[in-house]
Amino acid sequence: MSKSVARVARALDGAGLPNTISEPGEARTAEMAAQACGCVLDQIVKSILFTGTASGALYLFLTAGGNRICAAKASALADEDLGRADATQVRAVTGFAIGGVAPIGHLSAPATWADPRLLAFDTVFAAAGTPRHVFSIDPRVLMSIAQATIADFTE
Repeated sequence: MSKSVARVARALDGAGLPNTISEPGEARTAEMAAQACGCVLDQIVKSILFTGTASGALYLFLTAGGNRICAAKASALADEDLGRADATQVRAVTGFAIGGVAPIGHLSAPATWADPRLLAFDTVFAAAGTPRHVFSIDPRVLMSIAQATIADFTE
């Protein structure tokens, strides 16, 4: 088991949750993940990271697979202009490589917001540390353990 997947497994265990990590196949994009998991696109949790242009801080937005983030709304939540986080910064702060960023198990947890669209489902699927691993979870439980604030930040 990779270090990244093990960190997600420890985060689930630490929250008193079962280890639901699986390797359904290539899940590098939300579309690929939905196909591999046999679910609808919006059941996929995309972990999108932005960096504050003034502070350099990372901000995490958990959104439904079919939604796109509105830059103006995301910036308003972060209270600063945002730009895309680069791969080096993502790895240094979260411990995950882009394409496998999990919403939990970060080395340093960034401020996190969650898309209310995810609450329409009993189960969602999120990256578990690699582009091939996912875990399933109740979205309400995910938002709780990720310490995510539910907010409108999509287009």
